[in-house]
Amino acid sequence: MSDATRTAIRAFIVENFLFGDDSQPLAADLSLIDNDLIDSTGILELVGFLEERFAISVADADIVPANLDTIDRIAGFIARKQAA
Repeated sequence: MSDATRTAIRAFIVENFLFGDDSQPLAADLSLIDNDLIDSTGILELVGFLEERFAISVADADIVPANLDTIDRIAGFIARKQAA
């Protein structure tokens, strides 16, 4: 998992779900769902971003917290999809 990938994901989350407010640190292992940073509609926005930015295809079965709940999990998911 590259730092560039994590940086791009973090920037997207800050811009789209925190309205550009990066005054609070967004830890790579912070649950986006449990901390109410992202909801079901936000997950769909995130999926669209991931597909476009990282040239991957996200199947419906891939849209689970194990893949999309933290920045680290998202980065790992992208790495696995790109390697496949």
